Amino acid sequence: MEDANDTTEINFILVGLFNHTQTHVFLFSVVLMIFLTSLVGNALMILLIHEDPQLHKPMYFLLSQLSLMDMMLVSTIVPKMAANYLMGTKSISPAGCGAQIFLFVTLGGGECFILASMAYDRYVAICHPLRYPILMNQKLCLHMTAGSWILGGVDGLMQAGATLSFPYCHSREINHFFCEAPLLVRLACNDTMLFEFFMYVCCILMLLIPLSLILASYSLILAAVLHMKSTAARKKAFATCSSHLAVVGLFYGAIIFIYMRPKSYRSVAHDKVVSAFYTIFTPVLNPLIYSVRNKEVKGALRKWLEKHFLGRL
Repeated sequence: MEDANDTTEINFILVGLFNHTQTHVFLFSVVLMIFLTSLVGNALMILLIHEDPQLHKPMYFLLSQLSLMDMMLVSTIVPKMAANYLMGTKSISPAGCGAQIFLFVTLGGGECFILASMAYDRYVAICHPLRYPILMNQKLCLHMTAGSWILGGVDGLMQAGATLSFPYCHSREINHFFCEAPLLVRLACNDTMLFEFFMYVCCILMLLIPLSLILASYSLILAAVLHMKSTAARKKAFATCSSHLAVVGLFYGAIIFIYMRPKSYRSVAHDKVVSAFYTIFTPVLNPLIYSVRNKEVKGALRKWLEKHFLGRL
């Protein structure tokens, strides 16, 4: 009989997202294509922001951090899932599981605060344009970025450490395609009520506080835009903000659905689909949303293509 305290020797089992039917093989291929597109799209966004002087602004610096977090997020989830599927294995070590929880929570939490910082940037740019260089200076931008990474990292460290401290003496089968804290604690032998309360408080701090700041910023932006006399200025403000709101809606909607619902309303099948959405699909949508709706990004991409490819023809 397995010792209740033996949590380090026996691996966890990830059920996964796909089986080996023709339909699921096709869906797996689609996920791989989305993963590669996400890496290329976000890497290209970071490259353009770094190389083009027109994009050396706080908004684009924050966007480059969002792209970096998205690249790391899909790289945390998809390669392990793909390796298990292709090799016909389902195991993941406790250390690997802890690493996934730490990186996932760190990056997810960091994105929450980066999105809040981007909302503040748009608020200052639209509501206080003359004071923008003072209110949104480089030092503040760096502080907000560092704070996003640090707060996400602290939350990730606490959740990963606390989750792996429980004894798992029964089934170690996780009905998911990666290690996620809410599902893992269901397998613990001990009473996890205190930890679940702690996790709920973390969700309020890491999700709802940044979301409240975002909603407050955009309420003030909307009030300012409605008072603009210039139709062109109003359209430009709406175009810029609609891209950010689309990203916020996709990311927050999915992650709140997973972490803030009562236990009685949870479904493993639904959780898998929604988790796939914000860990695999959302990272590929971010660079598309910002590039398609942004003239400066499209201009930077055109110049980069002309310099490195079209100029050599």
